[in-house]
Amino acid sequence: MLATSRGITENAQRIQSQGFTMNYEKWQHYLRARFFQFMGKEDAALQEYRQTLQAAPDFTRAAESMAFIYAQRSDFANAATYFREALRIAPDNAELHFNLGFACDKRGELDHAIEAFQTATRLKPQLDRAWYGLGITQARLGKHNEAALALHEAATLQPMNPHAWYALGMAHHHLHDAERVTEIVKHLHCFDPIMTRQLIKETERSDLAHLVSDLVV
Repeated sequence: MLATSRGITENAQRIQSQGFTMNYEKWQHYLRARFFQFMGKEDAALQEYRQTLQAAPDFTRAAESMAFIYAQRSDFANAATYFREALRIAPDNAELHFNLGFACDKRGELDHAIEAFQTATRLKPQLDRAWYGLGITQARLGKHNEAALALHEAATLQPMNPHAWYALGMAHHHLHDAERVTEIVKHLHCFDPIMTRQLIKETERSDLAHLVSDLVV
């Protein structure tokens, strides 16, 4: 229901009495930045986002938007810088921690990536991609037991995600757990035979090759 003119006036008076003032400079630069970003003029957008942050240093959306632009450019150093700036303002935002982990992983800063992914999973345990990122990064460091635990969470949250199951199978292969690899291969075969064939090949499980013998792709 729309507010009456009297209601609007009363709301404005109440806001003013509480000491709230509109930061017009912040919104002016932010809206310009959004427009430039929409038009594909990223350099102009970045400049406007910088001015937004100068006018409102605690405006998370501006820092996050800058991080995304840099990430899209594969400039993960600057992306990480602005994801960290956004987290300074919103430290309990699990999605931001995941994004920081992604940027750090792309930079090869695996320990920082793991720390960010772990924080994301702690803040939002149902964030499956954070578990997946955590598992993949740990596997790259040879921490296959930790990787298997994280990838199990990812696969449980997304039971039809072939990449999670494939990575989980590889983690158990490195742990020499043949029985668990067999279970994973059979589960994966139920919905992604092509990925199953790849897992069978990578784990050198020729005894399971009959599951995908009919594939012609």
